[in-house]
Amino acid sequence: MNIIRIFLVISLVAVILNCGGSSRKVTRLRVDENTDITGRWNDTDSRQTANAMVQDLLTKPWINNFISDNSRKPFVIIGDIRNKSSEHIPVATFVKDIEKELVNSGQVSFVASAREREGIRDERMDQQGYASSETVKELANEQAADYMLQGVISSIVESFEGQKVVYYQVNMELVDLESNTKVWLGDKKIKKAISQKKHDW
Repeated sequence: MNIIRIFLVISLVAVILNCGGSSRKVTRLRVDENTDITGRWNDTDSRQTANAMVQDLLTKPWINNFISDNSRKPFVIIGDIRNKSSEHIPVATFVKDIEKELVNSGQVSFVASAREREGIRDERMDQQGYASSETVKELANEQAADYMLQGVISSIVESFEGQKVVYYQVNMELVDLESNTKVWLGDKKIKKAISQKKHDW
């Protein structure tokens, strides 16, 4: 009888241990593969929005007008892109996606952001005291930007009985830094429907 009880206890412990084991599985995906697990803003939204914005930006009259008047490509800088949506969005990733699309287009020249310039200026100052006269970079010789790209990310959320619709709108504008005139306005809209049984949003 004791042997049977011991056997049952051992069997029960084995079942509990097996049930409590990890069921996590990791699968590597292509970085450009579209994935949407939570319905929130993700890398696909960032990449597709940046691509759409830059394609529209570079096909509008402002760029040809500038090249015709100045005989060179315009210099662009990214200003403030604000997140006014209902969720946390890593704006820095979105900014880098835009920068990549603009630089790789070859149609504009790109100026480092205010934060990036701080580190570059520190390095330039350091060179004044330590670099050779043949290689030292001059002070006060930076390239000024002609235009600033800025924008806002906003969202509208509607939910009812386990159904939710999230609508994102990204609005961007390109501003002439000398005249403060807006030479381009663009937007990108994304709408997602999410359903989840027996769950209150």
